[in-house]
Amino acid sequence: MPRDVALHLAATESAGPDVSRDRFRDAMSRLGAPVVLVTTNGVAGRHGLTVSAITSVSDEPPTVLVCLNRANRSHDAFLRNGVVGISILGQGHDTLAATFASSRLSSDEKFGHGAWRADGSGAPLLEDAPVTLDCTIEARHAAGSHDVLFCQVHSIGLHARPRHGLAWFSRRFHLLPAD
Repeated sequence: MPRDVALHLAATESAGPDVSRDRFRDAMSRLGAPVVLVTTNGVAGRHGLTVSAITSVSDEPPTVLVCLNRANRSHDAFLRNGVVGISILGQGHDTLAATFASSRLSSDEKFGHGAWRADGSGAPLLEDAPVTLDCTIEARHAAGSHDVLFCQVHSIGLHARPRHGLAWFSRRFHLLPAD
């Protein structure tokens, strides 16, 4: 093995079996992730929060998964309403992302920012988001402190003028090029 490769491997190896919560969170902060608002509306009221744990699952039928912490005050409302609005954020949305990440603000205070619309499910969708997905929750799987929600996509909104994507990496917002 070349010396520079061996030195690199030695520098990146773990010093031991340290898999504490803090070390895991530090490791995951080095994984770039989208910045997304997930929202719901229905019998349990209107709620929303910022997440980065979201990914596509299938294109037939169109399905995404969203991870929600069961301790989050909006968690049960998502399950009771059974619908999820997904607004993938872009350039200029960092303040809105921070607003929806706040546990100190009420739902009304959060939704007081931005312009909102609803498609078939009634879940709020951000008007100027680069991408919106209107979904229903089709399945739920418990994993540790979170529920993984499998959401079938019923409508897609693509903004006419794509803007830079908003990503979360190393505990900060970053812009991804639009082209």
